[in-house]
Amino acid sequence: MDKFDTLTGIAAPMPLINIDTDMIIPKQFLKTIKRSGLGVNLFDEMRYDDDGNEIPDFVLNKTQYRDAEILVAGDNFGCGSSREHAPWAIKDFGIRCVIAPSYADIFYNNCFKNGILPIALPQEQVDVIMKDAEKGANARVSIDLDAQTVTTSDGEVFSFEVDAFKKHCLMNGLDDIGLTMEKAASIDSFEAAAAQSRPWV
Repeated sequence: MDKFDTLTGIAAPMPLINIDTDMIIPKQFLKTIKRSGLGVNLFDEMRYDDDGNEIPDFVLNKTQYRDAEILVAGDNFGCGSSREHAPWAIKDFGIRCVIAPSYADIFYNNCFKNGILPIALPQEQVDVIMKDAEKGANARVSIDLDAQTVTTSDGEVFSFEVDAFKKHCLMNGLDDIGLTMEKAASIDSFEAAAAQSRPWV
């Protein structure tokens, strides 16, 4: 998993509440177990018409937001079913951070396990960042995970809270497998001792 420490990038404004996981990645794309390739179908039903053509008014189809690495959204982001394909699609598109007033718990935790930083801020602060994001590609938002700050293109700084363990994992690029592999020496030692004491196993 990629490490996350600082990020300065384009923020795409999506001022919608209750963006659920089916909106993020519709159910017909859940057949794959690969984490790659889903970005093209992120927000599929909002990005494309029935013939597969891009809908020009959708934010991620606009020239200034095609390379967005930050998504600014409304309350209760990631609600609905617990599909892990949702953060997979977000990450595969290139978005590494989501800023919203609140999240569904399962989606929130899945983000950290997939290298995405979900930042929860009060609505009034999200509104300021949303307005900043609406300026387009010239307005770069900066995220500093170590300092736990979001800085707008105008230099306004907001602090956010994050669980210390989740922060450690994200800054060190540790998913569940990575956390296990940190204990590889202890695991090997245990297995060797077990093989000595119980050779019949």
